[in-house]
Amino acid sequence: MIVADTNLLIYLYIQGQWTAESEAVLQRDPVWTAPLLWRSEFRNVLIGLVRKRVLPLETAVSIADEAERWLTGHEYSVISTQVLSPAAQSGCSAYDWEFVALAQDSMVSLVTTDRQILQAFPTVAVSPAVFVMS
Repeated sequence: MIVADTNLLIYLYIQGQWTAESEAVLQRDPVWTAPLLWRSEFRNVLIGLVRKRVLPLETAVSIADEAERWLTGHEYSVISTQVLSPAAQSGCSAYDWEFVALAQDSMVSLVTTDRQILQAFPTVAVSPAVFVMS
């Protein structure tokens, strides 16, 4: 089991620079979890692609539905104190801390392409390439 960041999830459904790595992570570990926040971030990326005319709205809705069905039962709330206090001290966003806190609480890796998170949390966060090789 891993905590997957939103970009990792997006690249399973949208072809891009991290698609191959996202698929490799899925092959290595098919049980992905995420904080409930992932839905809002995922939708925001999709609507951005709709606005740029990369995706039709109907396709974005279909992708969101499929991703939500796939992660049903693997989405978790994160306690505010596990997010706000560390976010205030670290300078990272509360959004980032939701993923970090879930990984810490679950005692699993956060697989992410976010360089800031990878640098700030080397004991929890791991890049897709490193995860696949481990």
